[in-house]
Amino acid sequence: MLAEDQVVADADVLQDEDADEFQDFMEIDKLQGMGINAADITKLKQAGLQTIRSVQMTTVRNLSKIKGMTEAKIEKIKEAAIKLLPSGFQTGMEYSLKRRHVVRISTGAKELDNILGGGVESASITEAFGEFRTGKTQLAHTLCVVAQLPLSMGGANGKVAFIDTEGTFRDDRIRAIASRFGVDGEAALENISIARAFNSEQQMDLLVDVAARMADGGDYRLLVIDSIIALFRTDYCGRGELAERQQKLNQMLARLMRISEEFNVAVFITNQMCSDPAGGLTFVADPKKPIGGHVLAHASTTRLYLRKGRGETRICRIWDSPSVPEAEAMYQISEGGIIDAKD
Repeated sequence: MLAEDQVVADADVLQDEDADEFQDFMEIDKLQGMGINAADITKLKQAGLQTIRSVQMTTVRNLSKIKGMTEAKIEKIKEAAIKLLPSGFQTGMEYSLKRRHVVRISTGAKELDNILGGGVESASITEAFGEFRTGKTQLAHTLCVVAQLPLSMGGANGKVAFIDTEGTFRDDRIRAIASRFGVDGEAALENISIARAFNSEQQMDLLVDVAARMADGGDYRLLVIDSIIALFRTDYCGRGELAERQQKLNQMLARLMRISEEFNVAVFITNQMCSDPAGGLTFVADPKKPIGGHVLAHASTTRLYLRKGRGETRICRIWDSPSVPEAEAMYQISEGGIIDAKD
């Protein structure tokens, strides 16, 4: 198979029989057919609401904060959204049918895929936390390439959005990983949209931009944020600003969850660790803990703890997940990205 046939730019790949499964959202422009003013729809878009489902997910209180939105307008918009996309209870079988649309993106290492049930899943947030040199960023780069591959190769037939908060994205790594999978490096880079964020507010604004791109038929299948917490640690210092930091972080994570479910994309975020001052007072083998507290812990669907092993090996542990049990897998970082550990 030619390399060009393996990336999302190829028309034949995009016409895969499962491609239609991803179209699980309705554009917000449909509200105009229900009597909603075009100017009001534009205001909703500017506030980051790109789909009918996003309107349903937003509270009346938050909608009222949008300039020009009156109580009467909001009520009319909410009613129109329910008519276009009914929401409520469904049977377990109906939910099961929707879950069939979920795809899993391979990590590049078979052992790691096995404990994840096939890879990083869409419509959810996967968090990888660990110390430096454990492979968080390398795993993110590997997923950026694999997500573009056909479903038969563990990919998702889609493009990637990468929000870089630490200046860690490297084009040469993408080329090297693409070469491993027989994909043209330039084509792989063309299918990755990168944005550099320098503060937590800009990071939030970029989520509005990426939602607009996804609603505009961008065929995105993966959203990476490396890392989710770095800018919040810079912008909010000390215990005096901790409560405000956690509130802002919670708002960002809520928006990420909406994006993942609206567009059936896999959200992969990396997180840092810190030493627990109270850890030395207990019989805990590893006193380090991930940053973000309970807010980040509850928002992430699957949490992966990455740590160093012997020699060049690394170990990934399923820290928390609703779908797979706790388990560990060994892997290595190679020129071609994440691979199985060598004996």
